[in-house]
Amino acid sequence: MCFSKLIPLCLLLLLSLLLQAAIGADPLFHFCFILENYTSNDPFNSNLNELTTLLSSKVPPTGFRFASTGLGQDNVYGLALYRGDISSTNCKTCVTKATKELRNWCPYNKGVIIWYYNCLFKYSNVKFFGEIDNKNKFHMYNVQSADDPTSFNVKTKELSSSLSNKAYGSPVLFATGELVLEESMKLYGLAQCTRNLSSLDCKKCLDGAVSELPSCCDGKRGGRVVGGSCNVRYELYPFVNA
Repeated sequence: MCFSKLIPLCLLLLLSLLLQAAIGADPLFHFCFILENYTSNDPFNSNLNELTTLLSSKVPPTGFRFASTGLGQDNVYGLALYRGDISSTNCKTCVTKATKELRNWCPYNKGVIIWYYNCLFKYSNVKFFGEIDNKNKFHMYNVQSADDPTSFNVKTKELSSSLSNKAYGSPVLFATGELVLEESMKLYGLAQCTRNLSSLDCKKCLDGAVSELPSCCDGKRGGRVVGGSCNVRYELYPFVNA
């Protein structure tokens, strides 16, 4: 997979992502989306420590939690989302890692979002619960193209749109599925929203992500649109747990 707009670095990114998948060393991506800083002596720092402990130590079986700590200008809002097909043990491991390392990537920023292969973690001094996050977003894709890109795009949209409809109607806002292609090949997909969204906002977020697939991942054998509120992904190999 390669990040869009970073094509010259594709080979390096491929090696990096393989390593990350193997050892979980680094996040897939991160944004320091609020430039305002805090210091180690600020109440905000204490509240953030409390929040990260809360979100990483109390992983619910349903794979999602959001919370806030503090008051007024020192309030911290945060959420943790785990991919819907992984175990609670792997959920906790992923988020514990994220909460420990986020300061390495965005030291003393008051707004950070970080994605790993199995989870995302986000905190901010601005309340964001119930709002679609369209600002913090990245694309990834396979460098190889399908034999018939035009036909393949139709199939990826068909599967992704179907999973969008399935996910927003699910209590956990998560869906996986597959679509049979020619010559017994299958296309596998995933759609997921953070559960601070309403089902209708989840649908709106996912439909927006699906609409970006042709521009970011045109005819590619694998692609994903990953945002702060939802993500969609498709591959020609099974990447989700049954």
